[in-house]
Amino acid sequence: MDVFMDAVDYLEAQQISVEDVGEPRPDVFEEDGFTEVFTEETNSFLFSPLPTNCIDMPDTPVLRSPEPVLDRRLMVLTAFLDSEKIYLNELETLLMPLKALKASAGTSQPVLSSQQVQTVFYQVPELRDLHRDFYTCLRARMGTHAETEQVPGAKLSLESQEENEAGLWGLQLTVGDLFLKLVSQLGVYRGFIENYENAVDIVRRCTQTEHRFRILAESMMSCNGSDTSKTKYTFEALLYKPLDRVTKTTLVLHDLLKNTPEQHPDHPVLQEALRLSRSFLSGVNEGSQCKREVTLSKGMRRQLMRDGFVVDVNDGVRNLRHLFLYTDLLLCTKLKGGAPGKQAQYRFCWHLPLAGLKLHRGPELERTMDTLHRIHSLRLRMYEQRQTMKPCLQRAMAARSIERSRRKMEQLELSFLTLSPLLPLELHSPSGRSHTLVTSSLYELEEWKEAIQKLTKDNIETVPPDVLTLTNSCVKLRMTQQPPLQSLLPDGDCCVCGTLGVVIHSACGQQQLAGVYVCVEVDGFEFYESRAQTHSSVSSVRPQWDQEFSFLVDGAKHLRVLCLSQPQEQRCEDTVIGKASIKLDPDILQKRWKRQTVSLGQVEVTLSLKYCPHALAPPSLVPTQQQPIFGMPIESVAQQEGVLVPHVVRCCAEEVERRGLAEVGIYRINAGAGDITNLKTAFNTSLREAVSKLRYVDVNAVSGILKLYFRELPEPLIPTELFQSFAKALNIPDLSSRKVSILSLLQYCPPVNQNTFLFLLHHLKRVSEKKDVNKMTLMNLATVFGPSLLRPSAAIQGQVSPPVDISQEVVVQVQVVYCYLQCDNLPESQTWLPHNTETSEDDEEITAL
Repeated sequence: MDVFMDAVDYLEAQQISVEDVGEPRPDVFEEDGFTEVFTEETNSFLFSPLPTNCIDMPDTPVLRSPEPVLDRRLMVLTAFLDSEKIYLNELETLLMPLKALKASAGTSQPVLSSQQVQTVFYQVPELRDLHRDFYTCLRARMGTHAETEQVPGAKLSLESQEENEAGLWGLQLTVGDLFLKLVSQLGVYRGFIENYENAVDIVRRCTQTEHRFRILAESMMSCNGSDTSKTKYTFEALLYKPLDRVTKTTLVLHDLLKNTPEQHPDHPVLQEALRLSRSFLSGVNEGSQCKREVTLSKGMRRQLMRDGFVVDVNDGVRNLRHLFLYTDLLLCTKLKGGAPGKQAQYRFCWHLPLAGLKLHRGPELERTMDTLHRIHSLRLRMYEQRQTMKPCLQRAMAARSIERSRRKMEQLELSFLTLSPLLPLELHSPSGRSHTLVTSSLYELEEWKEAIQKLTKDNIETVPPDVLTLTNSCVKLRMTQQPPLQSLLPDGDCCVCGTLGVVIHSACGQQQLAGVYVCVEVDGFEFYESRAQTHSSVSSVRPQWDQEFSFLVDGAKHLRVLCLSQPQEQRCEDTVIGKASIKLDPDILQKRWKRQTVSLGQVEVTLSLKYCPHALAPPSLVPTQQQPIFGMPIESVAQQEGVLVPHVVRCCAEEVERRGLAEVGIYRINAGAGDITNLKTAFNTSLREAVSKLRYVDVNAVSGILKLYFRELPEPLIPTELFQSFAKALNIPDLSSRKVSILSLLQYCPPVNQNTFLFLLHHLKRVSEKKDVNKMTLMNLATVFGPSLLRPSAAIQGQVSPPVDISQEVVVQVQVVYCYLQCDNLPESQTWLPHNTETSEDDEEITAL
């Protein structure tokens, strides 16, 4: 009633007749332009828009010049900024008792249980953070005007008046992207709204039964605006504030759009923001109606749990689709976009019941050469369009020019988004129907997989849907409003542009032995490769990789880290045992390596990050390939990879240990020449591709490619000038003295040669530990590797090395390796070059977002 009377007073002050405005019904409270109807039967609420001639927003008269319109626009923004500050104070007041109630929940006499605390404050911290960011950005945009104009209509300074008279400041002030970002995250409000009734019920019951909570709930004080006065609220009244705010934001967008000239850069953006906000409110109504209309088994109701854009592959044809996950089914639709400010439409494609649905993450798809060239061409065109857009945004050019550039960029990104994904998720229904969805991000794929599996575990029976009605409701129910295009995101947010270095060191926290690897992904404009993964570790509870990656990024905001476990059986898919998303803040990242620990649930991954901001060169039309590694000096390969043991040696050795220790004659039985050639080509062109292929080829091909690598080194692993020294050391009669002499010769080897040799020796000793099964003794292994690792000097500048009989040469080669393998005090190898990291006493720990 107070809001109603305030509106009447406002209309009278504007000399608008209020004779036709009737009293609201007792069960209907009209506030801020939206009607909230509480029904006793359902104990639910609905939002519905009032007519366009809303009582608190009279139409603005058409003005001949833009200055009065811009002045009115500034008044709307200033008033909304003040109300936003009040709302933030109310949310802070609501969250004030959260810490104490959480602490009490763990005692013998809790005020509220842990579950009750979680229900009462559900999504409130997220709402606070969302509006805090929005308020901070909006206040910064308005600058001194937000500080000087505390109330609408306050006088500006002389300089500001001159700017406004010229219309420059009003035209240059853009806030549409901030409002668009705000409404694009209204999904947070959906969770709060769905939980609201449960939260209020707990507050009411506990207020009556628990005197400690009653005292708290009836005496919550909040600052009223910028002054020091405080307003007293009940707990229940504060819980209502977000419901009030979500409608008020829509009304402000309506008023702001009316007072924004069509030529203003904000006009099309505010149109889209208003459409999304209205769509969200309509979706709340639709969701409430759907819950009452469709009841599933076990008393559950059909609800929208998740939606997003994926690529649907059908007979090799790719199509971008909007996928909706309900509590009992998957609905795939085609989005037919409307004009700016108008509602989009959906067309039904297919649906699958969740009951009995089987999921399988298939192997990564391969691209044809034609597809590769199309992708690289798209990347180059996206990059060039991005460079074209930057000056337009910086100079606040005409809205039409900016909008034209954005649309062109969107089309390029849509083509890239449809063509580039390689990670398939196969869906198999008991009815025999199957569909394959493809994503670019393993993190996103896993999110979908977890969401679907969580619902299928409940074994929900399916109520056959009205496909037409369900598809038509998608416009109002959707939470994801747009495809994940970088060009649609608001400008000005913190992001990184330049070179991002990532080193994956190790992991801990596994409950059992397993071969694992780590996958890392970066977001932003995908002008360059954005995914990489380490090689597979041997079965260990504390695997170590020390593998470095370098990403060229533009607009990146998050680094996603996933840890995957490989099954013993090759046909089983890899299992994600933990994942996390790290926010990339350019103000925190440093040019020096910074070591930190990331929590991925039960697993913790230690990594290092560094960031070097700089302008990016255009992506090449020709796919960039790494330098070949076979036949190249081992020092140059190690330097290229930033390690002390080349990845080909580590990957092959660890793959042999993972599935070849029980193979009879491992390192003696040769594999097919085709497999060896394919692996060699893969290692010479793409380490990522080679690591993927290692898992599926015959393990004898893995051992064969390792032997081939050492045979094709232009210089043997043990320098040739040490051959005579090793031959003399073998003549020492005493075995202990001989071993000491042999070990001392290692210090004359270059660091890469020394550490690679030690790594190989430890690997061969682990192979020999299974000699009862694989029949490979230390002498057998020394016989296989000796001639590849140690060779006498060749003729150099006309001088011939000391003569060595061929039989004596082989004996020296085998005996040197055999002597090393017999050493019990063999030094451990270092696999990577220590980075210049900055760490505290304890590694900085990052929790998954």
